[in-house]
Amino acid sequence: IYTLSLHDALPICKTFDASADGYVRSEGCGILVLKRLSDAERDGDRVLAVIPGSAVNQDGASSGLTVPNGGAQQRLIGSVLARAGLVEDDVDYLEAHGTGTPLGDPIEVQAAAAAYGGSREADRPLLMGSVKSNIGHTESASGAAGLIKVVLSLQNGVLPQSLHFDNPSPHIPWESLPVRVVDKAIPWQANGRPRRAGVSSFGFTGTNAHVLIEEAPQPQATPEEDDASTPKSAPVNVLPLSA
Repeated sequence: IYTLSLHDALPICKTFDASADGYVRSEGCGILVLKRLSDAERDGDRVLAVIPGSAVNQDGASSGLTVPNGGAQQRLIGSVLARAGLVEDDVDYLEAHGTGTPLGDPIEVQAAAAAYGGSREADRPLLMGSVKSNIGHTESASGAAGLIKVVLSLQNGVLPQSLHFDNPSPHIPWESLPVRVVDKAIPWQANGRPRRAGVSSFGFTGTNAHVLIEEAPQPQATPEEDDASTPKSAPVNVLPLSA
């Protein structure tokens, strides 16, 4: 009788782990509705999160098609921070591309540490994780999956566990880097400033994308809402769907 273990039956992305042996393909899609913050506030929309900055760049020359360029990743993150008018330690968490490869993971971690670690305090490392450890690599939808994970984390006030991180990769100098993998779910609570995260997604052909996500501002109550005697009436929106 042959008994299947979980690893035999279900291939997994072992992001940042010593046993990382390649990414696992999956399928998925994600839908994000974007709107100017001022327009959304004017229209009374429910705002889930804000994008203070984003950018894309290209790896340029590297030693191979499947070899990421850490310098390009570092420059990309730096450009996003500059566009947003933020500094390294304004960001709490990085939703990494994190494919679970023995070459790509070390390059990404060290590039992120260089970009986000400059002015960080020792007791506040950059937290990291990857949704690919949960659902696999959804390829062209993987960036959207990471972004949706961050928005849900903000809504629930929790950074979920990045799975299959049992033995840290020996190819990453963890002791000298201001980073820590979220190896168990932890609270993500406000600490006197907006909660922020970066989301990375890197294309197979060398295109790199990085987006900053920030918690939405608290809606301002209108005078009518402050008056308990005023009847409340919610607008009715019709969304027609045709299959």
